[in-house]
Amino acid sequence: MQEVQTVVEEAERALEAAPDGETLEAWRVTWLGKSGRMTLLVRSIGELPKDERSEAGKTINIARGTLQRAYEARKEALEGAARALLLERERIDPTLPGAPIPLGNRHPIAAVMQEIRSIFQEMGFGEAHGPEVETDEINFEMLNIPKDHPARDMWDTFYTTHGHVLRTHTSPVQVHVMRACAPEPVKVICPGRVFRYEQVTARSESMFHQVEGLEIGPHVTMRDLLGVLQAFARRMFGDVRNIRVRNSFFPFTEPSIEVDVDCFNCEAKGCSICKHTGWIEILGAGMVHPVVLENGGYDSKAVTGLAFGLGVERIAMLRYRIEDIRHFYRNDLRFLRQFQSA
Repeated sequence: MQEVQTVVEEAERALEAAPDGETLEAWRVTWLGKSGRMTLLVRSIGELPKDERSEAGKTINIARGTLQRAYEARKEALEGAARALLLERERIDPTLPGAPIPLGNRHPIAAVMQEIRSIFQEMGFGEAHGPEVETDEINFEMLNIPKDHPARDMWDTFYTTHGHVLRTHTSPVQVHVMRACAPEPVKVICPGRVFRYEQVTARSESMFHQVEGLEIGPHVTMRDLLGVLQAFARRMFGDVRNIRVRNSFFPFTEPSIEVDVDCFNCEAKGCSICKHTGWIEILGAGMVHPVVLENGGYDSKAVTGLAFGLGVERIAMLRYRIEDIRHFYRNDLRFLRQFQSA
């Protein structure tokens, strides 16, 4: 009995000193394991006189139960302390300022597109959209480009099946608008993506963005067109900018013009951006061809129309002095983060 009491007291002191789960497991093996001190006491019962064995067994079992309960209590206490420490480490203080979350920004093409749309909307233009997959008829023939017309060589086209194409310009949207609005006057821009089967280079992509404009009415003139384009150039590139026009050819306009703006980088003195000419080409335009007006449902003898089209990527490259169009679509964050304020 005295030996049992001594073992229990020694075990309890060792248990109270166990600082962690690893030490506690070592204690269990030492005192309650298969070769532990309490197990050895149980085995020693057979060495006692028969009349003492029963009482000794009862005493040892009580002692073993006491140590088992003490072990479980100590284990629960250590686990509770570990959980409390973990919770303390993971505790969220709602009064502290939150971790800053990095904010994204608009893609430069999206920013320029929105600026262009806003400029024309302030000039009274509505907005129209259409499908990116068009019939050959809408994409070409209704715009005065029949199948055997040499002007088709101006566009490298993605053809699908059943006479459909990926639109090569946003002009097909103008056809839809005219057919929906004729014979009423119309004044809209048509922004969107277009596709051309071209080799990707620093100056060209197979997918890019355009904004085309259309105004039809009984008294629309070339003077109106030049006024719109002059206003756009000054809003886009600076209040002192001027434009010049050059004769050109587009199947859907007559007459057709190319429009330049005086160089905003060198103030028309000559630099690498304007190729030392003092002028930068920004868009094409003209008066809507009578055939196109008739195809759209208008009487070409009663109304006239103006049209213009510009490439958004080209405007963005000029605005931000970017020399390679491919930068816009490489998803390089080092490039895109330069436009945080765009």
